[in-house]
Amino acid sequence: MNATLASPLALVCHDAGPLELLLPWLELDRLVVRAHLQGPALARWQQRHGSKGLVADIDAALDGAAMLLSGSSWRSDLEHRARLAAAALGLHSVAVLDHWIGYAARLQRDGVRRLPDEIWVCDAEAHALARTTFPGLPVRLQPNLHLHEQVSRLAPCPDPQRHPALLLLPEPVGTGWGGTLPGEEQALNFLLTHARRLGLHDPLQLRLRPHDSDPPGRWNAWMAAHRGQHDIRIDVAPSLLDAIDRVAWVAGLESTDLVLAHAAGRRAVCLQPPWAPRSRLPQRGLIHLRDLIVASS
Repeated sequence: MNATLASPLALVCHDAGPLELLLPWLELDRLVVRAHLQGPALARWQQRHGSKGLVADIDAALDGAAMLLSGSSWRSDLEHRARLAAAALGLHSVAVLDHWIGYAARLQRDGVRRLPDEIWVCDAEAHALARTTFPGLPVRLQPNLHLHEQVSRLAPCPDPQRHPALLLLPEPVGTGWGGTLPGEEQALNFLLTHARRLGLHDPLQLRLRPHDSDPPGRWNAWMAAHRGQHDIRIDVAPSLLDAIDRVAWVAGLESTDLVLAHAAGRRAVCLQPPWAPRSRLPQRGLIHLRDLIVASS
């Protein structure tokens, strides 16, 4: 059953994550959508729908709308401003929460909290977290058609022992974990030291897919430092789905892509070392390498 959307629909979003969740709900042949989008969400919309439904600002999106559907971006205040404007108009407001982290902060800016009338999420873990974070606010579980479509395009997982190549999905962490190396490099070094706990043996076959925000050459020095010990290459698959389709093992930190890999039957490994905060991904079945170290000590 698809999400229930009123028409005309005001859509305001900045990040790609929530937009990917809600795009399959929008049947533009029967639903009037006035979309004010920025950043990655705008690029993704244009890729799929061109300029159809796009309007210049929040006021144009809300003008005559029956409801507001907004994302929940981390860094942009676009959706926050839209929810404030919708509340001033008495317009029913729904926020889509993607991922599983920082829910309270997403709906607050500069000390001003503006909750929607409803929150929509797309999996049981997010539903539980949102209900705990926002007691008394309706939280509705909607179908994750985007995830289902992605998983349907992937082949069954190859045998993890006969196919030991490991896809690395590092994310920028910075130096908040202490030491001189960025956290993402500490995590990969932790993997190199303890990969045998996963049943993987030297030389490791590593396919590193840089994060979208990584500058060109970001991983050259790290790869060069370990290339004599392991088979390390930049992943050149045309898409993330293609990259996951080729492997049985996927490792990262808190990326949604780890959850996709897990849903597709891959061995999905969280690489936070013991001295770093534990991965906040709540899905059961994810492998936390740090737990294997503790269990065997």
